[in-house]
Amino acid sequence: MGSKALINGGFKVCEDPLITGRFLNRRNRFVVQVDMEGCTTFAYLPNPGRLWEILLPGTSLLLVPSKGELPYTVMAARRLGDWVLLHTHLANDVVEHLLRKGFISRFAGAEIVKREVALGRSRIDFLLKMRGEEVFLEVKSCTLFGRHVAAFPDAVTARGKKHVEELATLAGQGRKAAILFLINSAKPEAFVPDYHTDLEFARSLIAHRDAIDVIPIGLSWNDDMTPRLLSEDILVPWDFLKGEAKDEGAYITIFEFDEFHDIEVGSLGKIKLRPGFYAYVGSAARNLTARVNRHSRKTKAHHWHVDFMCEVAKSVLSLPVRTQDDVECALASRLSAISSCAVEAFGSSDCSCRSHLFYFPIHPLRTSKFMDMLIYFRFDRLWDKIKAQGQG
Repeated sequence: MGSKALINGGFKVCEDPLITGRFLNRRNRFVVQVDMEGCTTFAYLPNPGRLWEILLPGTSLLLVPSKGELPYTVMAARRLGDWVLLHTHLANDVVEHLLRKGFISRFAGAEIVKREVALGRSRIDFLLKMRGEEVFLEVKSCTLFGRHVAAFPDAVTARGKKHVEELATLAGQGRKAAILFLINSAKPEAFVPDYHTDLEFARSLIAHRDAIDVIPIGLSWNDDMTPRLLSEDILVPWDFLKGEAKDEGAYITIFEFDEFHDIEVGSLGKIKLRPGFYAYVGSAARNLTARVNRHSRKTKAHHWHVDFMCEVAKSVLSLPVRTQDDVECALASRLSAISSCAVEAFGSSDCSCRSHLFYFPIHPLRTSKFMDMLIYFRFDRLWDKIKAQGQG
């Protein structure tokens, strides 16, 4: 699946010396704390994405000296053996290099007319001329991927949805329009819009798939941040997506508690909750968004065990796993294996599971085992299904 080609040297995303460090924590969207040979410092992170699966404690980083307020800028992070380019401002420079060298077969022979082309109230990354026709090309840097499937975005993107709709309008006027998803790994064999995270963006891309040329390419990097391997012909399983990208499926809701609580939970009686994090698994055959939003409300009628927790939790975060498959108990089983303990019989009165509520002393999103599990259920699990439907 997918053709792969070695790329010759001659292009670096940055000429400054690269410095290694290890990620400690994220102070805000654009500032991270880094360990550099036992010394703690701070670095500018030019990427507003969530990056949950990448920015785990201890993750290797590549940094460069900065001329700004912070001493360093993050260039890349290590994931699944690949360097992932995190400096989103440089993604268009990478694509320009690939276009000029003719590495992207879909645009072989294309001329770059202009970068940053005004389109209504937005800007499109490239205006190309190819075989006498203009092509408007938008670039999206994709850092979210598993072992088989990559996805975009990793956070809700109203701007991304707007770009899709503006390009679709251009196509409706007889113009050529395309979106290139630059996947920072040559491993994935398929690409999907991340309907778990941003269902509206996914629905928009699926709806306009015939008007807009959607082009995912994978790119791996050498240690000096020169491109090494380009992967093309990455599958976008449109027929599969039409059935899967619906507002139904399972979810994990993470509750944070900063002190002990004793709560009465229906027939279970009194339960003692300790400081830390509890991950609850549930499902909804329809209106999944409404179900997970309900868990964030403090005041509501008590219908399920989990409703008693919402009133006293410090924070609540829900992670949908949208699918037509019944994965609720499989999720509970995997959480049981990686958590510290379970609250017996909680949320599992209608199944044979030991529990659907599990305790973690630190936030699950800061652990590789949890993130690997989430990416498997959201993305890599799909690969066998896609192949079974004859699309892979």
